[in-house]
Amino acid sequence: MASVGKIARRTFLIGSAAILGGVAFGAYAVYRPAPNPLKPAPGEAVFNPFVMISRDRITLIAPRAEMGQGVRTTWAALIAEELDVDLDEVTVLHGPAAAAYYNSALIGESLPDRGYDRSGFGDLLGDILSPLGKTLGLQVTGGSTSMRDGFERMRAAGASARETLKQAAAVKYGVKREQLETARGRVILPDGTELPYTELAEIAATVQPIDALVRDRSEWRLLGRSMPRIDMVEKVTGAARYGIDVRLEGMKFAAVRINPRLGGGMRGFDASAAEAMEGVEKVVDLGNGVAVVATNTWLAMQALDAMRIDWEEAPYPPDTEAIFARIEAAFDEAPNSTLRDDGDAGALPEGAEVLEAEYRLPYLAHATMEPMNATARFTPGKLEIWAGTQAPTFLAMKAGEAVGLDADDVVVNTTYLGGGFGRRVEFDFGVLAARVARAMPGVPVQVTWSREEDMTHDMYRPGAIARMRGAVKDGRAVALDGQVAAQSPTRGIVQRVLGLSAFGPDKAHVEGLFNQPYAIPAFRVRGHLADPGVPVGFWRSVASSFNGFFMESFIDEMAHAAGRDPLEFRLEMARAEWEPAARVLEAVAEMSGWSGRTPAGVGRGVAMTYSFGTPVAEVIEVVQAPGGIRIDRAWIAVDPGVALDPGNIRAQMVSGMVYGLSAACFGEITFADGAVEQRNFPDYDALRMHNMPRVDVRILENQPDLGGVGEPGTPPAAPALANALFDLTGKRARSLPLIHDFDLLS
Repeated sequence: MASVGKIARRTFLIGSAAILGGVAFGAYAVYRPAPNPLKPAPGEAVFNPFVMISRDRITLIAPRAEMGQGVRTTWAALIAEELDVDLDEVTVLHGPAAAAYYNSALIGESLPDRGYDRSGFGDLLGDILSPLGKTLGLQVTGGSTSMRDGFERMRAAGASARETLKQAAAVKYGVKREQLETARGRVILPDGTELPYTELAEIAATVQPIDALVRDRSEWRLLGRSMPRIDMVEKVTGAARYGIDVRLEGMKFAAVRINPRLGGGMRGFDASAAEAMEGVEKVVDLGNGVAVVATNTWLAMQALDAMRIDWEEAPYPPDTEAIFARIEAAFDEAPNSTLRDDGDAGALPEGAEVLEAEYRLPYLAHATMEPMNATARFTPGKLEIWAGTQAPTFLAMKAGEAVGLDADDVVVNTTYLGGGFGRRVEFDFGVLAARVARAMPGVPVQVTWSREEDMTHDMYRPGAIARMRGAVKDGRAVALDGQVAAQSPTRGIVQRVLGLSAFGPDKAHVEGLFNQPYAIPAFRVRGHLADPGVPVGFWRSVASSFNGFFMESFIDEMAHAAGRDPLEFRLEMARAEWEPAARVLEAVAEMSGWSGRTPAGVGRGVAMTYSFGTPVAEVIEVVQAPGGIRIDRAWIAVDPGVALDPGNIRAQMVSGMVYGLSAACFGEITFADGAVEQRNFPDYDALRMHNMPRVDVRILENQPDLGGVGEPGTPPAAPALANALFDLTGKRARSLPLIHDFDLLS
C-alpha cells in the first residue's frame, strides 16, 4: 500500500477518478470540471481533488501557498467543518500544479466596479466568469482571495464527503442515510455503533457522490473560532521544510550572478579563477548572467565573486530622477482609466476652498526573509522542481518553456514559503534553476540567490506620483479630483507569463483611490500608465499600498483645511456612502479613545482604506522620545464580513500594518548607473522591536460579503503614521520614506 507521503513525492500525477480501496470527495460547480490531478495507488482513491480517504488516513488538499498567513489551516478547516473531523485527525497537503486548483475568486476581483457597492448582477457576473481562472491556469495565491475562493467550494466538498460516507454505511448495514449521524471522523449507526471513515472508504468508492447543503453558521464547530495552526509544531521545532531546506540524494548547489542593470545582457566573462577553485563543478552561461555549480552554496557564491564579467547597459533611464521623469510624463498622455467620475470635479461651488498637493512614493522591494531559491532536476522529457511558489502552474509552464518541455512534463513540488508578498507569484527563480539543471542532466541542483541578488533583481512595487486636487466648503468635502501615474504590475506579469500586451482600463492601477467609500459630490479618479522600463510586480496590497497613502493623506489635508476633526470628517462621508466603512472608523475611535486632541509630545493620525473587499481603519500614536520619534500605539478595526478564524485575522492585521510601517519609515529602491543601490538589509531596513507599537485589533462582521485579510492591513498604515507625524510636528509628509524628513528611532 502506497503512503500519502509517496503520493506527495509523486506530486499526485494526473490520473483516473476512483480506485478500489479508498475514496476522495470534493464538489464545486464549473462548466466542465478540470481533470482530477490525484493518482492514488491501490488502497487509495479519489473522486475529486480536495478530500481523499484511504484505509488508514484522511487527507485534505489545500492548494494555496502557505507563506505564514495561515491559509493551509483555514482552508482545511472549511472542509473539516462539514466533514465532521478535527484538524488533528487529518493530513493536509499542498496540491500539485493543476487546473483543478484554479482560484475562482481572481477573475471576479478584476471586474471594474468599486466592490463595496457591487450589485447582485455584479456578483452573478463574477460567478459566471470565475471558471476562466481554470482556463488561464490561475492556481494563484494572492489578492487576498484564498478564503473567498474556498469558502463555498470547500464546505460543499466536505458536505458531499460526509453524506456519501453516510450513504456507504447505509448500503452496508441496510439502514436509511437519514438515520445516521457523523462525528469525529465516524459514521454513527442508530444503535450507537461508530464506523471510522477509513473503514467505509472502499465501499464509498462505489457510491455515487451526493451533493449536500452546507450547514448554517450556528452549527459551526471550527469556523468562527481561533484555531491552532496546523503548521505550528513544525515551525517552532524547525522541522518545517522551506524551499531552501530541500535536500535530495546527490544534490549540487548553485548561485547566480545576473546583470545588475535589470534587463541588460552580458558581453562576456572570465571564469578561469572560479573554475580553478576546488569544489567548483561547472560554470553555466545564462546569457544575461552566469551560474556556478559547486559542492556547497557558499563556495558557489565565492566563485562568482572571483569572476570578471562585462555587463551591458540598462534598457531604462540610468538614475532615479530620470526614471521618475518618465513616470511624471505619463500625466501628459490621455488617462488609461477614469473608473470614478461622480458629479463634475472640474466645476467647483462658489466660495469653496481649493487644495492641491503632489505626492510621490518610491519603488519598493519585497524583501522576503527567505531569499529566492529553487531546486530542479532535469532528465530527458521531464523536469522536477521544488520551490516555494505562489503560482505553481505559471512556474510549470515557464520553466518547461525554458528547457523545451510542455507544462505537463514538469512536476512542481510546493514547499512552505519564507515570505511571498507577491514576489513568489513570479517564476524567474524557478526558470533559472531549470536552466542550470539542464546543464547537469540527472543531477538535482539547488540554486540559491544571495541576499544581494535577491534585493537587486526584484519585480519591484512601482514608484508612483499622485496629483490631488480637492475642495471644501462649510466644513465638508465637495470635490476630489485625483490623478495617479505609475507602472502597471498587471501588464508586466501578463507580458511575462503570456507574452501579450494587456489592454483596457487597468483597475489594479487605481485601486485604493477610485473605490474608496466616501460620499463626495464631485469625485473623479484618473489613472495614467507609465512605462520607464523597470521590472515591476505585485507587492502586498498592490496599488492600494500607494493609492491608500495618496488618498488618506489628502483626505487629512482636506479635513484640516475644513477646520474639522480628521476622524469625524471621514466618518461623516463614510456614513453617507457605506455603513461598514463608518463602523470600522467608529470602532477605532472608541478603541483609541479618540478625542481629536493630543498632549504635547504626542501625535495621532487616522486612516481608513477599503481594499480587497475589506474596510480597515487604523489609528497610530507617536511620541517624542529622547532619541527620536517612537511609534507607540496602534489600533486596528477590520470588517472581513465573516471572521473564519479571529486569531488568524488579528495576526494578519498586525502583519500587514508592520509591513506597511516598515516601508513607510525606511523602504525605498533607488537607481544609479542603471543599477539598484540597496543591496541588503542595512540599506533596506525594517521596523525593529524598539519602534514596534503596542497593537489592539477589533474584528467586526457588518458587511454582507466575505472579504480578504492578508493585504488590507497594509494600505492604511503609512498614511495613519504620516498623519500622526503631522499632528506631532506640524510637518506634512508628501513623500516616503519618512526617515528622510523625520527624526524616527532607527
